[in-house]
Amino acid sequence: MATATTVQHVKKKPLPAGLPREWYESHNRRLKAMRLAISLLDSGTYDARRATNRKIRTMAVRTGIHRPSNVTCKMVRAFIMES
Repeated sequence: MATATTVQHVKKKPLPAGLPREWYESHNRRLKAMRLAISLLDSGTYDARRATNRKIRTMAVRTGIHRPSNVTCKMVRAFIMES
């Protein structure tokens, strides 16, 4: 019989202040791409070629993430290739 495991969430820390706006934008883009890549891998999309922009954006809607840009979709595919 399978047992349920509990997931402990990591305590969030505030981002460092005083960095250029581009750093915050790229940081948040990487986080979004990572969340989407994990969701796609969990759903069975293991090949980056099958992770089309449409599939990535559909997954974003399912998981409640704002619609990703083309750059973010490209980053998602790069994360999937690395896994």
